[in-house]
Amino acid sequence: MKRLVKPWGRRDLPAPFASPCGDAVGEIWFDTPALLRDILTKYLFTAEQLSVQVHPLAEHCPVGAGKDECWLVTQAAPGARLAIGFRQEVAREDIRSAALDGSIEGMLDWREVQVDDFLYVPSGTVHAIGPGLTLVEVQQNTDVTFRLYDYGRPRELHLDEAMRSVRPGPHPAGLGRKVDPRRSQVLVDGPHYSVVQVAGVPGQEIAPYRGAVQILPLAGHCTIAGEAVAPGQSGWAKELRDIDFTASERCLLVFNPPRSTNQPVLP
Repeated sequence: MKRLVKPWGRRDLPAPFASPCGDAVGEIWFDTPALLRDILTKYLFTAEQLSVQVHPLAEHCPVGAGKDECWLVTQAAPGARLAIGFRQEVAREDIRSAALDGSIEGMLDWREVQVDDFLYVPSGTVHAIGPGLTLVEVQQNTDVTFRLYDYGRPRELHLDEAMRSVRPGPHPAGLGRKVDPRRSQVLVDGPHYSVVQVAGVPGQEIAPYRGAVQILPLAGHCTIAGEAVAPGQSGWAKELRDIDFTASERCLLVFNPPRSTNQPVLP
């Protein structure tokens, strides 16, 4: 597990986390096992606005891989918002101009979010996350982000790189929904990873998935090789049968995709 200090992070992390150093922790990254090396799971904690940013398409990324990600909201202050995509189709030259003068913030599709809202964010989607949120994030393990606007903070912008990947329109409506925490269900099925929510003991919803699995308990706990894995932690196993779900109430399972698909599928 790795804690990352960020200018927009929180000094008072919510339960079950703690920030003993007193720094503004913005992210907690979980170790990535070799069998799942192309996937990264983390928590995000926001006390201020994150930059307006975009993740590169594979063909425009220096490491040759894109950065699709998805978010599950686990805590939200009243009125907490995030932005994902634009309110309408926008000319690329207008996006660049708006990034330079700050008006890009008003072009984005800001929406209030609540606990158990789920969003899939394809590479190239311009987005920003507001304060008052805790998110579970699953993403392609590509540590490349391009900033378009940062509210005057003295950090580098990457306009030339960003504009090569920007999708200049709204976020597809089918890539977001409310998740019922009491029901096991597939949240994402490929092409870069698969995410399954399990309420209690896994059933037929995980039948297509084989091989290494990473688990993030959200309520209750599971056990791997005699060690309990509780909310706020993550563990992994070579096979699902190596995990004891007896005391698990709700968790996320992350797999490599079971088959090749062209677009993410959110059942």
